[in-house]
Amino acid sequence: MNFSEEKHQSTITCPHCQAAETLVVPIGSSMHLYRCRACFNILKPKSGDCCIFCSFGDFDCTSAEQNLAT
Repeated sequence: MNFSEEKHQSTITCPHCQAAETLVVPIGSSMHLYRCRACFNILKPKSGDCCIFCSFGDFDCTSAEQNLAT
């Protein structure tokens, strides 16, 4: 499997209700907003983080340098 086909997953944990959902981390792009499926709060990256995976996930974004450049 080459790197472009590799899929990483991260479990996002809502800081408001502690609900968790596992999502595929997009390669080469970022996810800036996420609506919690349990409490419907919208999560945004914390200051200094490039995406919700870096802020609320258990696996950091795989392309942080690319995301900061966009």
